[in-house]
Amino acid sequence: MEIHKKYMHRCLELAELGAGSVAPNPMVGSAIVHNGKIIGEGFHRQYGGPHAEVNAINSVSDDKRLKTSTLYVNLEPCAHHGLTPPCSDLIIRKQIPRVVIGTIDPFSEVAGKGIEKMKKAGIDVTMAVLEKECRDLNKRFFCFHEKKRPYVILKWAQTLDGFIDVDRTPENFGSPTWITGGLALRLVHKIRSQEDAIIVGTNTAEKDNPSLTVRHWPGRNPLRVVLDRNLRLPPSHNLFNGKHKTLVFNSIKTEDDSAVSFVKIDFGSNSINQILGELYNRKIQSVIVEGGRQLIESFFQTGQWDESHVFIGNKFFYRGVSAPGIRGKLIAEEILQTDWLKVFRNQP
Repeated sequence: MEIHKKYMHRCLELAELGAGSVAPNPMVGSAIVHNGKIIGEGFHRQYGGPHAEVNAINSVSDDKRLKTSTLYVNLEPCAHHGLTPPCSDLIIRKQIPRVVIGTIDPFSEVAGKGIEKMKKAGIDVTMAVLEKECRDLNKRFFCFHEKKRPYVILKWAQTLDGFIDVDRTPENFGSPTWITGGLALRLVHKIRSQEDAIIVGTNTAEKDNPSLTVRHWPGRNPLRVVLDRNLRLPPSHNLFNGKHKTLVFNSIKTEDDSAVSFVKIDFGSNSINQILGELYNRKIQSVIVEGGRQLIESFFQTGQWDESHVFIGNKFFYRGVSAPGIRGKLIAEEILQTDWLKVFRNQP
């Protein structure tokens, strides 16, 4: 089993190379081992392109060695015709005798069918190698298919004395109150580039006039989502500049447009479930909730969250808007110059 773990770790390293390019597909890496040596490897490079197993098989210089090799892959080979042919069929056709898999694919079109197909063809299949690590790598993908909702990350910045903002009057609206420094800002934008959508409430949008884009890190911009119950935000706000897609949840109208779309929901009846349900229907696998306090607390109260990222700046406000109460289990922490980042995971 230890030798299997060694090569599965390599699959995970390869899989991560596809981060930011393969969604909504999962990140997958594959290695082909012959007589204790890797003779081919590959990863899923881009959505719609060849899968990891295909790239690994194509990288092997001598096809004949495949018949006495072991293929390692962190996610079950697919069994259906999507944008590409089934990987399990290719493995069978190449007569690879052994396949080691990290975890089963939760997607209903696969979900054990690839494993079953390979076993019926006489392939020796080993499963659940580094399963926890393999699931964690594609936690968004698993959450989307198993819980039927996006993976939810709650994010805020707070001072050392526990405030997320000073008390502001409308004269002071228009830009954020900065709590953390430049390194933390770049990390926030990196995180944005890795997620499908970003959500703010009306008060945050009104006070900060945010763009909610990736400006300090290379990568794609997430879908901008704002909760504006009574449509009180002015069209002059950055969220409505038409440069990137914005989705507005409100209680008045439903309209779909190329730049700004409106979805009417019932704010008096479990609005969080309605919001997550709509995002699921739009194939959004992950969201960052950037505030404010009331919106973040509402996610905490429903239990519909997976991680919280708390940035702590080296400042005191002494009074102002209190930060949300921290929940969950601390799973990571990092020093960012004079700031800190603490990551918590929901433990239902």
